[in-house]
Amino acid sequence: MSASFSSALAAAREAAGSQHYPQGALYVVATPIGNLADISLRALYVLALADRIACEDTRHTQALLRAYGIDKPGAQLLAVHQHNEAQAAHTVVEHLHSGLRVAYVSDAGTPGVSDPGARLVAQVRAQGLRVVPLPGASSVTTLLSAAGVAQDGAGSSSFVFAGFLPAKAAERAHAVQLLAAQPMATVLLEAPHRMEAMSLALEVLGARKVTLGRELTKQFEEIATMQADGLAAWLAEDGNRLRGEFVLVVHPLEQMAEAAQDDRLLKLLLEHLPLKTAVKLAADISGEPRNALYERALALKAAPGEKAAD
Repeated sequence: MSASFSSALAAAREAAGSQHYPQGALYVVATPIGNLADISLRALYVLALADRIACEDTRHTQALLRAYGIDKPGAQLLAVHQHNEAQAAHTVVEHLHSGLRVAYVSDAGTPGVSDPGARLVAQVRAQGLRVVPLPGASSVTTLLSAAGVAQDGAGSSSFVFAGFLPAKAAERAHAVQLLAAQPMATVLLEAPHRMEAMSLALEVLGARKVTLGRELTKQFEEIATMQADGLAAWLAEDGNRLRGEFVLVVHPLEQMAEAAQDDRLLKLLLEHLPLKTAVKLAADISGEPRNALYERALALKAAPGEKAAD
């Protein structure tokens, strides 16, 4: 254990030890996606408290626990991964019925998002047993927080999580065609050995923005935003750019940005002007058709909580 984590364990006991941790419950624990410091105090406490730890890879999790100074015999670790999740869930349910606390961790990040865990949770809940989530690191939200998609989208951070695209070229191309029609931001994951093929597939998106995150939270973290049709060339500029795990955000369609700007303009004008005057000024400023802006202004004025001049 690093000396720096001895104080973290003490802080975990101090901060989380007085809370209630029911027996016979499954604790879904988020773990770091790269930087060991991205672990919550509650996660440290629960991992030390748990009677069993179900994990995607027992060797990986044992190394993680030892880094934090948490000593668990190998018999307390249960392998629950994508190939045995349905079957292994029965073992976890038996432990819960006997009153044990079971924590579940994937190799990195939040279980059940792109990693195993969803089937396990579904079976536990189907038995009427309690599931307690412990929030933490996630590559999806990590990149979204740095991509700035809200300013490109509809004034919000709405997004679609698509995960890994199909490995076969034809199926991947079809998936990208569907993605091209998706107006909201879309989050993708990719392994390094398929990143080059992914970049070529995304060229059909043309000038649509893409933010790439590589080696997030690690020493060589890299985040870059560019046009989709320039991603392949950007990767080819430096061989190191094909190393590590990847997360991508395909930004919202530009039309959404224009619509969001029109809405913001209309809202401001409607606060001080009659509807028709507000629409006329908005059309003069934006160049958008007056009829379309008029319909949108009516909708905004009718929305709950909206106030406008009469």
